[in-house]
Amino acid sequence: MGSNSSRIGDLPKNEYLKKLSGTESISENDPFWNQLLSFSFPAPTSSSELKLLEEATISVCRSLVENNPRTGNLGALIKVFLSRTKELKLSAECQNHIFIWQTHNALFIICCLLKVFICQMSEEELQLHFTYEEKSPGNYSSDSEDLLEELLCCLMQLITDIPLFLPYTSKLVKTLLYNFIRQEKPPPPGAHVFPQQSDGGGLLYGLASGVATGLWTVFTLGGVGSKAAASPELSSPLANQSLLLLLVLANLTDASDAPNPYRQAIMSFKNTQDSSPFPSSIPHAFQINFNSLYTALCEQQTSDQATLLLYTLLHQNSNIRTYMLARTDMENLVLPILEILYHVEERNSHHVYMALIILLILTEDDGFNRSIHEVILKNITWYSERVLTEISLGSLLILVVIRTIQYNMTRTRDKYLHTNCLAALANMSAQFRSLHQYAAQRIISYTCRHLRRYVYVLDKLYFPHSHCSTLQHCFSTLSDNGEELLSLTCSHILRSYASSLFSLLSKKHNKVLEQATQSLRGSLSSNDVPLPDYAQDLNVIEEVIRMMLEIINSCLTNSLHHNPNLVYALLYKRDLFEQFRTHPSFQDIMQNIDLVISFFSSRLLQAGAELSVERVLEIIKQGVVALPKDRLKKFPELKFKYVEEEQPEEFFIPYVWSLVYNSAVGLYWNPQDIQLFTMDSD
Repeated sequence: MGSNSSRIGDLPKNEYLKKLSGTESISENDPFWNQLLSFSFPAPTSSSELKLLEEATISVCRSLVENNPRTGNLGALIKVFLSRTKELKLSAECQNHIFIWQTHNALFIICCLLKVFICQMSEEELQLHFTYEEKSPGNYSSDSEDLLEELLCCLMQLITDIPLFLPYTSKLVKTLLYNFIRQEKPPPPGAHVFPQQSDGGGLLYGLASGVATGLWTVFTLGGVGSKAAASPELSSPLANQSLLLLLVLANLTDASDAPNPYRQAIMSFKNTQDSSPFPSSIPHAFQINFNSLYTALCEQQTSDQATLLLYTLLHQNSNIRTYMLARTDMENLVLPILEILYHVEERNSHHVYMALIILLILTEDDGFNRSIHEVILKNITWYSERVLTEISLGSLLILVVIRTIQYNMTRTRDKYLHTNCLAALANMSAQFRSLHQYAAQRIISYTCRHLRRYVYVLDKLYFPHSHCSTLQHCFSTLSDNGEELLSLTCSHILRSYASSLFSLLSKKHNKVLEQATQSLRGSLSSNDVPLPDYAQDLNVIEEVIRMMLEIINSCLTNSLHHNPNLVYALLYKRDLFEQFRTHPSFQDIMQNIDLVISFFSSRLLQAGAELSVERVLEIIKQGVVALPKDRLKKFPELKFKYVEEEQPEEFFIPYVWSLVYNSAVGLYWNPQDIQLFTMDSD
């Protein structure tokens, strides 16, 4: 490096880098620094470019690691940078491009060196490189000085533009959020315009455009990211890096004597339109424009990190949660979340979890559950199973969640996932309104799929060598979507067969089932064959059936008159439901369902045969008025609340750093050195 343009291939032989990493101590006042920092070098714009840079400079870095404890040249470089940052604002006002350019280069070199230092040494060893004591008279003061804290404070100042002696927690969180909100594009090469600083920005905004990619490039380490963005022309490196940094800070573990201040700031900030005073007990409070934040969150949900931010705000900040639930355009937020779940095959499991938990948190609110059925959507192009020309947001949510459960049950078999899906549906069930006929059909058909699957598994458990060939054939031909589970032509077989099994179960249900499972496991153990999936799945299937029946029952009990399509779908599959009225695990919840089936079946029978769909729906609507509501048994309200695990950091810290690894702009980490998370995980 030096006054000439530099290339990666020339770096190992560069005389200035050799001197920096050599055995000679360099005073911070030495003219050498002006020479070192006067280089023109294209900053890396991807992780692959940064990898090439690290490989080219590895010999220089190793030499510096070896010699720096004696020379203190790293500390001198940092002091040069710190002294220059104090004059950055004046340099910007005077348009001193050379001074800003050299400051940019100093920070670039520091970033590259520290990246290697962090990877190759322990935390204690790293701190020693920041606490150099004088070895040669006249170069430094005799006392030890910890530069690490001063460097961090300086970087905070660059981001937030606040004096070093003021608390920076709230200002930093606010600035990072505003960076995410703005989604600013990087300045184009050759730009020399100094824009006006706006609220929430810092020196970074005022200086970034001054030297082409300048300090912006240093802070973001380059261009459009280590992963190709869907729309590169809309990508914002600064917004991406700011969001990742915010998530890292928010998920730092609490100190033994103090909670994480960044998490406290995220938990307590308010809307700029909220004029109420902050409680004195909140030390890191600030205000931000909620409308702008909401808009940015709606627009950026294609990325894991934006979804994780949305989850963090909804779960931890009651002000944000109240504001979002009061919005009249919730479809702008909910639709991107549904699209994440709909494309579950293309998403990693963590992203799907976050999207699902967001829905669960939203469905804890009855107002949300009512309002989503009032929002009518047209032509949902990404939903490909069926053309939906017009459907309520609530019905679409039901369709997507059921599809997610179905995918999980047939592919990943993650109990945590289907439990939260069912919890969200259960929270909504009492407020189901005017369900789309396809949504009603999917609720019933999905329940029927598991009812039939349950009978099939019981058959395999009790008669493993001579099970019902009719059931086996039917289930072997099930599609993933489960639209056509079994034809009605075999319903009489199922009815007779299920009745016999359930009579047996009703006597000693748990004991018989346990004995049957143990017997099957014992018969297989001699051959070292694992327990079949259908035996392992029995408890899961029973749990899903129970919850789906409770969801149907909740809807019938609380909003029967609003959902004729659900009653129609239930009557269409009534033969299967009738078989389970005596099942010991379901007979209590089946009472209301059986009552509704019997009541409306008798009215249809009185109306005659060969009724049209329209006529059946008309009879159902008339019958709803005549059905005595006091005959429906009351059950406790279905309500589930999301609660984080006891040690959430075990999930979130590896997840956040995996996002940094995969999504941070222009950062490269050797995958062989990664220990916090597995490289082949989602």
